[in-house]
Amino acid sequence: MEQGITQPSVKSQHLWWQNGVIYQIYPRSFQDSNGDGVGDLQGIISRLDYLQWLGVDCVWLSPIFSSPMADFGYDISDYQGIHPLFGTMEDFDELLGEVHNRGMKLLLDLVPNHTSDQHPWFLESRSSKDNPKRDWYIWHDGKADGGLPNNWLSVFGGHAWEWDEVTQQYYYHAFLKEQPDLNWRNPQVQEAMMNVMRFWLDKGIEGFRVDVMWHMVKDEQLRDNPPFPGSTFDPNDLIYDHYTPVYSTDQPEVHEIVHMMRAVTDEYDDRVLIGEIYLPIHKLVTYYGQDNKGAHLPFNFQLLTLPWDAPAIAMAIDEYEGALPAEGWPNWVLGNHDKPRISSRVGREQAKVAALLLLTLRGTPTIYYGDEIGMRDVAIPMNEIVDPQGLNMPDLNISRDPARTPMQWSGEINAGFSTHKPWLRLPFNSGRVNVEKQKGDMYSKLHFYRKLISLRKEHAALNVGSYRPIYADQQLISYVRESGNERFLIVLNLSHRPAYFKPRQESYSGTVILGTEIERIGMQVEDIITLGGDEGLLIRLS
Repeated sequence: MEQGITQPSVKSQHLWWQNGVIYQIYPRSFQDSNGDGVGDLQGIISRLDYLQWLGVDCVWLSPIFSSPMADFGYDISDYQGIHPLFGTMEDFDELLGEVHNRGMKLLLDLVPNHTSDQHPWFLESRSSKDNPKRDWYIWHDGKADGGLPNNWLSVFGGHAWEWDEVTQQYYYHAFLKEQPDLNWRNPQVQEAMMNVMRFWLDKGIEGFRVDVMWHMVKDEQLRDNPPFPGSTFDPNDLIYDHYTPVYSTDQPEVHEIVHMMRAVTDEYDDRVLIGEIYLPIHKLVTYYGQDNKGAHLPFNFQLLTLPWDAPAIAMAIDEYEGALPAEGWPNWVLGNHDKPRISSRVGREQAKVAALLLLTLRGTPTIYYGDEIGMRDVAIPMNEIVDPQGLNMPDLNISRDPARTPMQWSGEINAGFSTHKPWLRLPFNSGRVNVEKQKGDMYSKLHFYRKLISLRKEHAALNVGSYRPIYADQQLISYVRESGNERFLIVLNLSHRPAYFKPRQESYSGTVILGTEIERIGMQVEDIITLGGDEGLLIRLS
């Protein structure tokens, strides 16, 4: 690992989304202002001072648009309306202004792959075969024997084709049947969605996170997806992951659509386009586009999906750095609304090591609300599950509810989130694990996050500096961040046992400026460094 990948010299000028920290809010669960048990825009406004105190630069909101809520906002019935649960357009305008008043940016979730089945576009499309909007969605006859058009499955379980009795055809839905997929091969669909983007950009938002970007275009011939290698083929098997979605996702033409979205984004100054893309690295990096005219940040989910294993993660970081196009800017994600929380995946103590990794790697980090206080997945009784993914496949225990529970603000009733019973239950320990309690404890995870974010802002080497891997073994990852005369060594023990940093060629000495154990700060280190289990160090090199 001594011979590392090096980057081109750091550019003199970086954009806000390159040196900033993004903070994801799941609006239903951040703060309830009107006592109905569901978070809302006014609630978010009331907590912006906290986000400013924490040091984040950009707030990303999961969907707040008009929706029947079959998939909690990812089934949109009006792309230019606000759901009454969250407030009004006036509330949104106030939120945007208050975010900007604090020197922060605001991103919205764009869900272009599918709409709600209650969207006026779809109501027209399904009204008759000759309706002008019929081709706005993916309709198809069944096979001659009466079978489905192909074997494509829904991510949420079951077949992805829904029969429409009125027009005697099937329509395609990659997710719920209430979420019909748009036909992105239709130029009218393309123009309509570009105008949706312009509507919000004209309001002054700083950009979009684009939902399931790699799903947007499907194989024109509707060919069957093959079984996943090694799986036992069973035509009655209706579990999405048992097939490889080579024809229903990641088609070559999707890059033309991403290029269109980037062109619209570039009509405005200093905006950013982020893509949700769960693909291997060699495919992920293609979404930067030719001449870097695709997504500014194709989301990199390796820290979400890989086993928490030092050799695997060290290799993945280097593979990613090596695969990036020349002008491509990296990014990293530890948690989001679709995956188990980091503290549940790797444990409470190791989650601090993960935070140190997230906030010292080269590239833009995204923090999921509550991770900064160590929120864990909450055990939701089966009779309280509301997530359609969990309800449709109960035997797989894949509900996303446990990672979407209300923010734990204080020891008050309902953790200060609401005066009413929250839409999802809180953990039993929310009286101990909350923002208010951790704000008063300098040893807390919250203060650790705040200090890390502050150090990122203070030091160009940690912010936009180069990355060079130094040493990795079965327990450790280590690397150097450098800019000008500043050099920092980061050493992370991803195991629960003591470990030893033993560089093979260079000599390293310096001062610990932050560690998962606060007592380490100020200590001098040299050459072989001993780390305890679940320990990470940030060292300013001499």
